[in-house]
Amino acid sequence: MILLTGATGTVGGLVARRLSGVTPVRLLTRDPGRLTAGTRVEVVGADFGDPRSLERALTGVRSALLVTTDPLTHAHDEHFLAAARRAGVRHVVKLSALAVADPEATDLITTWQRGNEQLLCESGLLWTVLRPRAFMSNTLGWARSVREDGVVRAPDASSANATIDPRDIAEVAAAALCDPDGHAGRTHPLTGPQAISAAEQTAVLASLLQRPVRFVELTPDEAHRALRARYPAQLADALMESAARGRSGAKTRVDPTTAELLGRPARTYRQWAADHLDAFGG
Repeated sequence: MILLTGATGTVGGLVARRLSGVTPVRLLTRDPGRLTAGTRVEVVGADFGDPRSLERALTGVRSALLVTTDPLTHAHDEHFLAAARRAGVRHVVKLSALAVADPEATDLITTWQRGNEQLLCESGLLWTVLRPRAFMSNTLGWARSVREDGVVRAPDASSANATIDPRDIAEVAAAALCDPDGHAGRTHPLTGPQAISAAEQTAVLASLLQRPVRFVELTPDEAHRALRARYPAQLADALMESAARGRSGAKTRVDPTTAELLGRPARTYRQWAADHLDAFGG
């Protein structure tokens, strides 16, 4: 049995679809009503804040995907790993971030991920760490303004990032979950095939949509206010620190690991955008 956390999110949901019907899968969620059980797929309710519920959910599981999303606490990872040990789980695949490998990255979010990786590596369980660069799907945040106004509003027009298609992350995660011995003790840096800027992504969307899409660059103050409207101040500040590293070129390196693990080139932003063009009014 393979257990997936984050099944209502981007990567967890994609892994669930890849494994559905292939191997028995258990989807862990706080709200079971949001997910549908199916052939060889069961849904269980549990909460990272409730260790007993986690242990019940993990009973009978051999491999698990761990996706946590609250940078203001390490308790969720601590609770999950302790419950996994008690339940006899053999292998945990952790979704982290490539910034962890950058010693200059000391923002709150990266420090949190770094600490969570350490918890996993010291847990006594077999482990695999996935460190992706930014998701190409983050640009879905532009979808409404592209549809309605033909505009992308974002900071740092020329900052390049070796963004990755979440489907490629999910494919690697599924392979690791199904083959613990082949991936145990390994950290996989995952990037796309090229570093691309927000302005270049906007041009790709315009080309695919066959209509003009303008890029309007936000000032740092405007970008910070937009983040503060969505996140607690500590997280907004951390994201601004991350953006500053991006402006320095810290996120441009393309790593060959994704292609090596998949046995094919990593998907480009153009491929991702073409497959999601409806969201942008295509």
